[in-house]
Amino acid sequence: MTRRFVRRMVGIVVAFILVISLVIVAIAWLVGTLLRQDLGSSILPAIAIVIALFVISRLGRGIRGATEPLGDLVEASARVEAGEVGAQVAVRGPREIRALARAFNSMSSRLASDTDQRRRFLADVSHELRTPLTVIQGSVEGMLDGLYPADRAHLERLLSETHQLERLVDDLRTLSLTDAGALELHRDVVDLPALAAEVVAGFEPQAAAEGVTLTTDLEDVPSISVDGRRVRQVIGNLLSNAIRHTPGEGRVTLRVRRIGEAVELEVADTGAGMDPEAASRAFDRFWRSGDTAGAGLGLAIVRDLVRAHGGDVALESALGAGTVVRCRFPLVSPSESAGS
Repeated sequence: MTRRFVRRMVGIVVAFILVISLVIVAIAWLVGTLLRQDLGSSILPAIAIVIALFVISRLGRGIRGATEPLGDLVEASARVEAGEVGAQVAVRGPREIRALARAFNSMSSRLASDTDQRRRFLADVSHELRTPLTVIQGSVEGMLDGLYPADRAHLERLLSETHQLERLVDDLRTLSLTDAGALELHRDVVDLPALAAEVVAGFEPQAAAEGVTLTTDLEDVPSISVDGRRVRQVIGNLLSNAIRHTPGEGRVTLRVRRIGEAVELEVADTGAGMDPEAASRAFDRFWRSGDTAGAGLGLAIVRDLVRAHGGDVALESALGAGTVVRCRFPLVSPSESAGS
């Protein structure tokens, strides 16, 4: 493919050179005629030949310097098409060709990275789905074989596993919508402190069962235009994650306050905290620190949902000092700002 491409380029340039040479000779003949000189004895054809040879040599070097790197790009593109993602080419040739080669290498690297992430993502999803399915299947088979009674305790366990499956499927759907840019936000004017208080009240039994004190610090802030259901999901993920990583007699605090032209939602815990590497990967999908429970999607969803509202998320953590996650929602939504 590369050789065919080079041959075609050479043919085009040779044809172009021949046309230029004919034009130069025609001009020389015309000038000689106008000066009433015999074309055979005129010096102008010799000058035309010299100019043509010079142009041919310059174009020859130029085409060689351009077609070889372009041929490399054609070959590398064919390799990527054949499934060899991550193929790279040497950066050489004219400035424009070098820029094209750098862009191709960057695109190919991102494609390889995205392919690896997709493969890991599918493997992680399969693992997370298999765990509750295995429990459900084993329990149902045990009941059918008479090993387990179909009593309330066993049925509640099955129900808990189905809820886990439901949450995982909902989380995966949220992630897929944000990746595709198809996440729809049904904005409404929301009193964030009131919404936060409702969510906290729902988590109080779980916190009490874990021996964790759940407190709030809710300031009076302006209402914001957000999707209440999605913000409730953000708060729920933050509280669930904080309670899970806080030992007994620990504390989880939810704060709402105004910071400039934004409303900040903060969830702080007194858990073991994270080292710098763990903190830097806290928002990665399916990443979990140590043997902690959960699918590792909570903070990734928090980040995506807050960014979908035009806000931002920050995390601070240190070993032995707990973890703080701050989400800021703008007082004016991006759509309202664009409309004004």
